[in-house]
Amino acid sequence: MGLKEGVEVLRAAGEPSRLRIVALLAREELAVMELCQIMDQSQPRVSRHLRLLTASGLVERFPDGGWAFYRLTADPGRRAILDRVLSIVDEHDASLARDRDQLAAVRAERGAKAQAYFERNAPLWDQLRSLHVSEADVEAAILAATPEGPINCLVDLGAGAGRMLTLLAGRARFALGLDLSHQMLNIARMRVAEAGLQHCELRHGDVFATGLPDRSADLVVMHQVLHYLSDPAAAVAEAARLVSSGGRLLVIDFAPHGLEYLREAHQHRRLGFPDEEMARWLAAAGLRRPKVTTLPASAPGGLTVKVWAADRRPAAA
Repeated sequence: MGLKEGVEVLRAAGEPSRLRIVALLAREELAVMELCQIMDQSQPRVSRHLRLLTASGLVERFPDGGWAFYRLTADPGRRAILDRVLSIVDEHDASLARDRDQLAAVRAERGAKAQAYFERNAPLWDQLRSLHVSEADVEAAILAATPEGPINCLVDLGAGAGRMLTLLAGRARFALGLDLSHQMLNIARMRVAEAGLQHCELRHGDVFATGLPDRSADLVVMHQVLHYLSDPAAAVAEAARLVSSGGRLLVIDFAPHGLEYLREAHQHRRLGFPDEEMARWLAAAGLRRPKVTTLPASAPGGLTVKVWAADRRPAAA
């Protein structure tokens, strides 16, 4: 970038509150009200700082229903500047440390609400899925997007009540489902056992840090998981890390929509994902541009389901 542009970028970041915002967004994407809560500042003040950071290209704003989220820029030049600035700031600075503690509290509160929701609704999970196009149509699209032939290793991230395992694991030599909800895992174990799938394993695990080896699965599935997560891009990156050479990642979630009540009633954090955003995340994780299947809402104002199928290029012979 030119000298003038470089000075403008440094000027935009060169203010205590704005640098605090940059440090927070380096950890995860956040909504305005969450930044206000963490920093203990008014919404007008935080919004003014965000406008300056966005105008300078250091921060990206993206609307999501009635909310707006912010994340650090994907521009390599600007991101390099931010990374360098953050690397020379004392991480033990009192303001930054307090912000990290507050961010942890926001995450804990968010996680507790989501966990309580999952535990409360686990027995009714399949009924909740009726908010969108018929499950039979979704599952047919998933099967159509699944690679032909046997599956050596299937990993289901956010396994929930185990439906993806009972749908796909019959073709797998080994299948593993991870979920943070013990109640969900209990239901999944019951359903897997009823289906006679003895080669399926259910584990308590985090989709952000699975602990599984790189490129260890030739099919990885994330079914209706991303819209609950604080950092969906990081979850996609972790899922893609597991995809073997020639393997495939299936992401099933919603197209962008405006059903705001789902945030409070069903703990949805994101109201769907545009194809461009998903393609960018998958490309950044080393996968090919996805093939997209769209299943329109079954009723006006309903939810459209998307199936994104992205492959890792086979290793050269």
